[in-house]
Parts: sequence; C-alpha cells; structure tokens
Amino acid sequence: MKRRLLSALVAPVLLLTGGAIESPPSWSQPIKPFHVAGPVWYVGTRGLAVYAIVSREGTILVSGPMAGDAGQVERNLATIGVRPRQVTWILNSHAHFDHAAGFAELRRWSGAKLVASAGDASALRRGRHEADNDNGYTRFPPVPVDRVIRDGEQVRTGDVSVTAMLTPGHTAGCTTWLLPIVDGRRTLRVVFPCSITVAGNHLYGNRAYPTIDSDYRRSFARLSAVKADIVLPMHPEIAEVVERAQRRDAGQADAFVDPTVLPRIVASAKADYAVARGAQRKH
Repeated sequence: MKRRLLSALVAPVLLLTGGAIESPPSWSQPIKPFHVAGPVWYVGTRGLAVYAIVSREGTILVSGPMAGDAGQVERNLATIGVRPRQVTWILNSHAHFDHAAGFAELRRWSGAKLVASAGDASALRRGRHEADNDNGYTRFPPVPVDRVIRDGEQVRTGDVSVTAMLTPGHTAGCTTWLLPIVDGRRTLRVVFPCSITVAGNHLYGNRAYPTIDSDYRRSFARLSAVKADIVLPMHPEIAEVVERAQRRDAGQADAFVDPTVLPRIVASAKADYAVARGAQRKH
C-alpha cells in the first residue's frame, strides 16, 4: 500500500490539454454502492468518493462528484434505499471542481442543506477555485451555502453526529469530518480527511490565499494528532477504499480498520509539501 499511497499523493491528477483541464476517466466511472461500516456507505464514482451516512431520521452526504455525475450518486442512493428527500445535509470537503461541482444538482434534487466552513463559502457561492494555483481558477456551478460551520461544531441527524475539524491549506476552508460509529461491541472513529496535498498551489506569494503556507503546516500537525480507525478520503485510492471493500467481501472482516492509514497519508503529504516548497523557493 505504501507505494500506491505515495503515488496517489504525488502524481498529478489533472491533465492540461490545449489549456483545458482533462480529468482522469475513473472520476466519472460508475461503481456499485457498497457498505463500509456502521451507517456509512460509499455512493460515489470509482475515482471520486461520496459517502452516505444513513440513519432513520435522514442521510448525510460527505462530499460530491463532478457536475455531470450527480445522477450516478442519485442512482447509488436509490440502490441502497435512500429517497431524495431523505438526504438532509451535504457536507463540503473542499471547494474544488472535482468535489463541489455536483453540489448544486444534488441540493436541487434532494432539498438538502449544504454545509461548509467560512474559508470555502465564498468559493462555493462564486463557483470558482480561490487560490493562486498552477491550474488557474477552475470553475464549477455556483451553489448557496446554507450553513457556515466552525471548527468543532457538529452536524446532526437523529443519533448521528458528525464533527467538523478545519484543516485548511489545500483550500482555505478544507474541512475534515469526524464520525464515531458503533460496530458490534466496539466504537470506531471514522475520519473523512480533507486533502492535504499541494496540488499546484502556490506556497509563496499567494495573493489570493496569503496564509496558505502556515495553514498547511498547522493542518499537518492537527491531523498527526488524530486517531483514526477507518479513513475515508475523497480520492478513494489514497486509502484503497474500493480494494478494501473487495477484501472485506472476500472474507477479511476488518479490511477497513487500519490505524496506520492516516499517519501514512500525513507523512507522504508532508514529504510532497517539502519538495514542492523547495522547488517553488528556487523560482
């Protein structure tokens, strides 16, 4: 896993073709929904995760797909028995087109309320990336933010409570979400980490996001202190989410439980950040 994890974090995920951004095919590739643990289901595409936290009182979605793939999420929710109006909240991870472009359609389809931190609220409402970046100011359908959440606040539906932990850097409002679940006789902590990769961000002289460098370092420290039993990132390959489901279905009951995943993600991202920072300093 270590080699695959490092590759997923360091390798570029966007291709620039004639000035336009071309996304990897897996980001739109359909995949059947699958159960992760407790109330958590995977309902995204093969390459972009969307997680559904399902309770009797309603369903919370974590992150979204690209604009043209909201229908895949809707169909996956229907497959696991979630009707449109049962979706109560949509939680923003970070305001980039590959995770936020589908919000407007999901919100329209379900009537759910979109939750984001203050740092990403403007980008979501404007429908554009807000930081100096090698990929420019990529755009997506603008969407209203119904609730601006602060660090440590919770989003509740019935007996499900998800806590926001702000981990800015990748975007100014990057938000990691924390969820305790009961699995049999044990309680497990599920962490939906926001990305902490550099991904073309300018770490020096970023006029649109002047605190980006210090924010990255604080977020590395915060995530290093988090204990996570199950790690569910927005790019599933980073934690082998799809492969873990396959191993679980093949008989490895605890395939998703791995407390080493988050420390590896942080360590690899810090190494990537150090390389990028050094390279940018020379220019």
